[in-house]
Amino acid sequence: MAADPMSGESSPQPAEHFDVLIAGAGISGVGAAWHLRHRSPEKRFLVLESQDGFGGTWRTHRYPGIRSDSDLFTFGYGFKPWMGKPIATAEEILSYMGEVIDENDLAPHIRYRHVIERASWSGEEARWTVEGRRSDTGEPFRVTASFLWMCQGYYRHARGYTPDWPGTESFGGRIVHPQEWPDDLDLEGKRVVVIGSGATAATLVPAVAGRCAHVTMLQRSPTFFITGRNANELAQTLRELEIPDEWTHEIVRRKILFDQQKFTRRSFAEPETVKAELLAGVRAHLGEDFDIERHFTPSYRPWRQRIAFIPDGDLFRAVADGKASVVTDHIEAFDATGIRLASGGHLDADVVVTATGFDLSVLGDIAFTIDGQPLAFHETTTWRGTMFTGVPNMAWVFGYFRASWTLRSDLVAEFVCRLLGHMDARGAKRVVPRLRPEDADMPALPWVDEEDFNPGYINRGIHLLPKQGDRQPWRHTQDYWVDRDDMPAADLDDGLRYS
Repeated sequence: MAADPMSGESSPQPAEHFDVLIAGAGISGVGAAWHLRHRSPEKRFLVLESQDGFGGTWRTHRYPGIRSDSDLFTFGYGFKPWMGKPIATAEEILSYMGEVIDENDLAPHIRYRHVIERASWSGEEARWTVEGRRSDTGEPFRVTASFLWMCQGYYRHARGYTPDWPGTESFGGRIVHPQEWPDDLDLEGKRVVVIGSGATAATLVPAVAGRCAHVTMLQRSPTFFITGRNANELAQTLRELEIPDEWTHEIVRRKILFDQQKFTRRSFAEPETVKAELLAGVRAHLGEDFDIERHFTPSYRPWRQRIAFIPDGDLFRAVADGKASVVTDHIEAFDATGIRLASGGHLDADVVVTATGFDLSVLGDIAFTIDGQPLAFHETTTWRGTMFTGVPNMAWVFGYFRASWTLRSDLVAEFVCRLLGHMDARGAKRVVPRLRPEDADMPALPWVDEEDFNPGYINRGIHLLPKQGDRQPWRHTQDYWVDRDDMPAADLDDGLRYS
């Protein structure tokens, strides 16, 4: 605050202004900063991050064994070669991101412990005013920006999703969510139940098996998994041939994407064949006598939910070795000693881990207003899954379900830099998506077609998300192999209005 010499009272300091404000210093936000630094070097930008360091997901989650469920050749950035194993630990990913920050002098552009609470657009001033508080001091802050780039992710980092089961208050042990893993939790000699069947559960179970007395994965229904070596033979061969790292990264990346596209197409064209192949991979580890049908055969076709990669089959090896077990049942209630099951069985437990998913967070739970009016984000229609009708000068990164998140964030980053250059060339200060006259009768479709992809966190929060149309540029395809051609060639005057 500055003192007013006439009144003796304090008046607010003028807000700092930036050309671009990036919300979040996770994998998307750090990538966005790199793209601005290299593609739009004339732009003054700032990254605000609520946590005490970069990393996003890889800083939030600290449970045992935390690792990627996508290969790092495609989850890593296109501009920086990945040199490690395909599936990486959180520590390795954070190290990789730290190198990007250091090598490109991005640290001066990032402010940590800054929690954004409000974002207000002024059409008259053609800028966003972003306000919040510092988590370490409680001090308020206020900055303005001409363009707002939302890279904060899609789920609430402060807490995970845990269903409201009867009897939890009577349980004599500890109940923890992986997203809020306590530093003092000692599993040695404990009977552990991990509730869930997705990538988090499949990571946790082998990580704690052998450290605790026994671990049980309790699931309502099975999930598809794919297993293989945590190695890439093509990358190893190219490195042995001393091919430059940049070439190796790009060649391996293209080969992986080619194989993923083929696998995804097959999951739609011949789902039963793909299903049989996935189950054969599980059976190879667990043997013919294990009840694969009950515990590892989902009721849905492959790729209606994300398929987690199990490196070196570690989950199945833990089960085969007797250190872990799988129970497929429904929870009736918790009691003092564990969990009562709908089948009449009981799981004794000292620790219960609820690997039950995320709480969807739309635009970071930030209160948005447009010229004084609250933003009803769920009533907007998306422009190519990135911008939204009636919302000026803002882009949102929402990654892929069936491919690595970063593939999408890189495409969006290239688009935003191109858009900023297009605005400068036109002398425009504002850009906002508007439906065209020919879109007047276009149906308002959900952000994601539940018949195509239906994870729990999307089903619970679909009412909070924008709509999409049945034609471009109003589609949210969730298809990297379409977007990689369409996004770079998108007509920046189609459905976008400038002033």
